[in-house]
Amino acid sequence: MKKKVLSVLLACAMTISLAACGNSADTAAPAPADTASETKTEEAAPAEEAVEESGALAELVDGKFADTRHITVEIYDRNNDGGTDPTNNMYTDYIKKGMLDKYNVEVEYVAVPRWTEVEEINNLLAGGSAPDICVTYSYPTVLTYANMGGIVDLKDYAEEFKSVTPNLWDFIGEEGIFWDKDPKTGSLWAIEGRRVETQKSVTFVRQDWLDKLGLKAPTTTEEFHDMLVAFKDNASELLGADASKMVPFSISYDVGWRATNLIASFQDPKMTDKERYVNGFDDRYATQNGTKEAVQLLNKWYNEGLLWKDFPLYPSGDSTEDDMIKAGYVGCFEHNWDYVFRNGEDSINSNLRRNVGEDAKFVAIDPFEDKNGGHSKWMYSAFGTDRKIFFPSTNDEPLASFLYLDFISSPEVLKYLQAGDEGVTHEVLESGAIQLIAATGDPIQNSGKNIDYTLTCNGTWYGDEKTAALSLAYGYGDQDPELVDGASKAAFAEGMYPKNVNVGEIAAEAEVGDTLTAKRDEMFDNAVVASEADFDSVWDSYMADYLSAGGQAIMDERAEKWAEYFGDSDMLP
Repeated sequence: MKKKVLSVLLACAMTISLAACGNSADTAAPAPADTASETKTEEAAPAEEAVEESGALAELVDGKFADTRHITVEIYDRNNDGGTDPTNNMYTDYIKKGMLDKYNVEVEYVAVPRWTEVEEINNLLAGGSAPDICVTYSYPTVLTYANMGGIVDLKDYAEEFKSVTPNLWDFIGEEGIFWDKDPKTGSLWAIEGRRVETQKSVTFVRQDWLDKLGLKAPTTTEEFHDMLVAFKDNASELLGADASKMVPFSISYDVGWRATNLIASFQDPKMTDKERYVNGFDDRYATQNGTKEAVQLLNKWYNEGLLWKDFPLYPSGDSTEDDMIKAGYVGCFEHNWDYVFRNGEDSINSNLRRNVGEDAKFVAIDPFEDKNGGHSKWMYSAFGTDRKIFFPSTNDEPLASFLYLDFISSPEVLKYLQAGDEGVTHEVLESGAIQLIAATGDPIQNSGKNIDYTLTCNGTWYGDEKTAALSLAYGYGDQDPELVDGASKAAFAEGMYPKNVNVGEIAAEAEVGDTLTAKRDEMFDNAVVASEADFDSVWDSYMADYLSAGGQAIMDERAEKWAEYFGDSDMLP
């Protein structure tokens, strides 16, 4: 009965939510607040009763269930060429066997397309068939589900099950487990995954092109521009018959991410905590001071023919840009700090060696200087920037689900999921470092470091911090460890770390996250490709739409919450 009632309620609410994603705020019809509140109250009660009445821990005999339990777990389907079935491979077999042996819990994986995950989970929740353990990168999405009565409040379970989840508490710690705990209500709608690699983004450039033109790696924004011009002007020398395919600087439809360090260089590195928080709802810096000026520079470069002309045409998940980079037509681009090393034999640098020559490779540079002449850039925080792990209200096995999170957080399991079998997918060096071997067949990892299975861990770990530090540069199959180490150092250089501002739920953020993300991308894309004369009017028009669709309401509410918790202070205590 519970699942049937929840399905009907969520189906109605999700229909409204998805409709809002396609319309501006003045035409969207949000769910009535009193209905959402009633739904949340009605559905929260059974979860609370379960903690008090079920005596969940008493169901464990010598640490495992007497009767076999069954849970379902969301897993991303990245549709990788040459990858494996994300629900059925050597890593899922390892987890399934371990959970069954240790806890008598059967695990079933439910594949969700990575690039349409929010829409897919919406549909699964509305249909009452969402996996018992769900993940998303968007906390506003979690709040939307919570306000619809669609997910479990984890605050009581986290504390009650602490004694049987020591690995989870050791690895995530109290900070990560309670990162999103509401300071007033105590509600805990999700547990944060931990980023153990906080490097964010770097700019990659073709070292062989620099060498061929006798250029040094740029260290300023002006030198970077001059390098792009040199690439363009020498296309025939660099690409021969393929000169017309030259792309000096490539970005994607997601300009805010793919130019994140350039944009950060236009921000004040000494900005106050208040300014960063109030203007910082969008992780692409859409409303931060300085972003418009950074995008205007990209617009200038676009009109000079220095950027990939067709970048707005290819959506998330499309391989056109990567194929173009692997073929050798691109001079530089900005991306995840380890992007050119990922995917073993199908990595960008491995493809370049095969397609262009042994000297062809991308190396990391750090060219964009801030107003003080430094190279400040934003890092990831350990928490708040990775997956949000939540349980739908249809989850009838909260204890088994917590035991799953504990299992995948144990040092030996993390090590196996990331490193696989010695002699097959990795070797141990004399220093103790783990060096990965390019995998083929079933041992292939569909995601870097197997993060789709290590839900609580994002980045190199191998069971402990010391081994992780020794092994970071050796974690990419046949890639040059010196290049990996150089990229890591470039990403960390003069890094700034965001702080956690926990003022409880920002109601204005609920249900508008996807809408604003789409509007933000449209704003960036259209502003970059506009004529230089039209840039201001295009940017201002799209920004006005972004703000009226919910952006301004979010900033206003954030300012009010800041004042409520921190008064007139501009900095966190």
